[in-house]
Amino acid sequence: MTKNIQTEIDAGFLYEKLAAHESDETIAHVYRQMSEIEKSHAKAFAAKENIPFENLTQPSWRAKTLNTIGKIFGYDYVLGTLMDTEKSISGAIIATRQKNNKEITGAETSHVQILQAILSKQTKTAGKHLAKFERQHRSVGGNAIRAAVLGGNDGLVSNFSLVMGIAGATSGGQGVLLAGLAGLLAGALSMALGEWISVKSSQELYENQMQIEMEELETNPEGEMKELALIYMAKGIPENQANEMAAGIMKDKNHAHEILVKEELGINTEELSGSAMEAAIYSFILFSIGAVIPVLPFMFLSGMQAIVISVSASAVGLFVIGGAITLFTGKNVWRSGFRQVVFGLAAAAITFGIGKLIGVSV
Repeated sequence: MTKNIQTEIDAGFLYEKLAAHESDETIAHVYRQMSEIEKSHAKAFAAKENIPFENLTQPSWRAKTLNTIGKIFGYDYVLGTLMDTEKSISGAIIATRQKNNKEITGAETSHVQILQAILSKQTKTAGKHLAKFERQHRSVGGNAIRAAVLGGNDGLVSNFSLVMGIAGATSGGQGVLLAGLAGLLAGALSMALGEWISVKSSQELYENQMQIEMEELETNPEGEMKELALIYMAKGIPENQANEMAAGIMKDKNHAHEILVKEELGINTEELSGSAMEAAIYSFILFSIGAVIPVLPFMFLSGMQAIVISVSASAVGLFVIGGAITLFTGKNVWRSGFRQVVFGLAAAAITFGIGKLIGVSV
């Protein structure tokens, strides 16, 4: 089975699961349509390669894992990961066509846009349903899973390297445990503080821009109405219609401000509701989970035995992280897992060697 066929089968499977767990029937109907689209793509690929489609209906481990994540943490995570993956695939297709000087037809765009188009064309679909879908997609998703994986990876690789450096200098003595715990705590606090500053500063920047936009709206409404009209004209709307739309929006100052913030500044106000403290706590926990792996053996053992077990446990952790990354890259799990192991072990070997040299010289 080719990778393209499996990708389409997985997407169809996940859209079915999204539909089954969606309480809003209109949104569920969209997911079912997307499932049928994905299945039709799989059938087309199978026919092209003369493969009986009936034999190609099983989802991959990746799709099953994402479904399990959905059962445990909620299917919003599945939606976000699925959408982000398909956007990446669409971008790759467009880049390839541009490189080969082939025409961009519009069919290459992401399935997020396809979903939005399906929603907007449904006769039973009100604007609130489209807004609900867009809100779901913006508020959750692959970014959360990606942050979890990368946070654990940062903790594991950095503390593994630190532990091996100290182990090399002390031959696995008691100093390793102290250094490992110190590295875990320092790294986790640094990551948490960095995340808090990042989220807080972004919120403050956006809030300031939004305040300036409101002041402009109050002091120069005519100019803001012209800006709105120009934005719509740039999207291909005729000038007269764009002016009418802008004039209608300006009748409600709060609504006009919301539209200007979104269209002119590109700010999604719902993203401002995120908690900087919550982001910091999650960052601390995720980093700590990865960082504790190479330290655990030194809590009970010492010397070469602890070093070997630490390396083995860290290698397993690195492989798991490499495999987890494929949840949103779609790449081969063995290749990604072993690549992560090689890079992680190489970093640890370098620090171990440096520690050994320092230990001998001392």
